[in-house]
Amino acid sequence: MGADSGGEPTETESPASTADTSGGAVSLPDHPIATELAAQPRYGGLDGHLIVAFEDPSCPRCGAFHSQVVPEVRDKLVEPGKAAFVFRNYPVVYAWGGPATQALEATFARDESAFWGLLDYYYRNQSRLSVDTVSRLTESFLAGTGVDETAVVADAENKTYDDAVQTDLDAAEAGGVGRTTPAVALFRDGGFVTTANGSVSYDLIANTLGEA
Repeated sequence: MGADSGGEPTETESPASTADTSGGAVSLPDHPIATELAAQPRYGGLDGHLIVAFEDPSCPRCGAFHSQVVPEVRDKLVEPGKAAFVFRNYPVVYAWGGPATQALEATFARDESAFWGLLDYYYRNQSRLSVDTVSRLTESFLAGTGVDETAVVADAENKTYDDAVQTDLDAAEAGGVGRTTPAVALFRDGGFVTTANGSVSYDLIANTLGEA
């Protein structure tokens, strides 16, 4: 699921993979997708393979990716120390993804565990979320996490962390990830290999990183 320049959702039938055509692997520090990478939510260290996922909380395919693929990535690649998984906000699908992304950034600034919990909550409850309900449901969820839910919602509505959101959007644009989500950039041993979009599977990730 992604969005065209008019904001309407679009879909692809199968994963798309775009190989690097620069004539050689671009090293991680030189790649625009790595801009402020250490400041992003992640599982694992940054010294092995790298999986950078640009996701929109309102995107159904992102929800499927996060519930079906990311646990396998964590179990088989992150936990053994082979790779890191990095999340970057990419609100390009439905309108409520914008305020949800603002809330995710505000939550992450306070507590990373609560951030992952809120992200999971958004994906599990996509059918209930809209521009009209996102603030109320965000506040309700965060009330049980120890995070100041009122402050998070206020920050989200005031776009307090808009610079952080824009950093992710700029990294996606400069990195050429496209607007079909999830957009997953893969780095093998510190060098950029490819970006895969849409229904990205664990096997595609593992094969690309040489960890099948």
